[in-house]
Amino acid sequence: MADWELRQALASDVEAVAELRAVVLKADLERLGRYDPHRVRQRFRDAFVPAHAWMIEVGGAMAGCVALRPAADAYWLEHFYLAPESQGRGIGSAVLGSLLERCDREDAVTRLNVLQGSPARRLYERHGFTAECEDKVDVFMIRTPLG
Repeated sequence: MADWELRQALASDVEAVAELRAVVLKADLERLGRYDPHRVRQRFRDAFVPAHAWMIEVGGAMAGCVALRPAADAYWLEHFYLAPESQGRGIGSAVLGSLLERCDREDAVTRLNVLQGSPARRLYERHGFTAECEDKVDVFMIRTPLG
């Protein structure tokens, strides 16, 4: 696995991550008939809160993004995008594991949604997430704290 690190996201990261999101989600959104090049970027811009997000860096270069947004009853894992060239190298699993350790220490439930048919669902299932409900586009998943 490549060396990676997290750094706090900055407001200035928004456009780079919006572009990464468009690349990473394009195949799944096209398969679902939902890809719109403007909308895929704008939805991220509208929801990005740097205080709850981290940039994933490999070798000092941006390789992705992840957010853990606090809510009343859980944390929401959001904006978890990893550049295609960084996928399949154990980085996503390591990043996810480190965030889930934090949730476990806080005895916090973690929630997320993943696109129907996305290969990312297998990653989440390996880390203890189970489907809670779903619709034609999204699968909403939940993970209770370990311990």
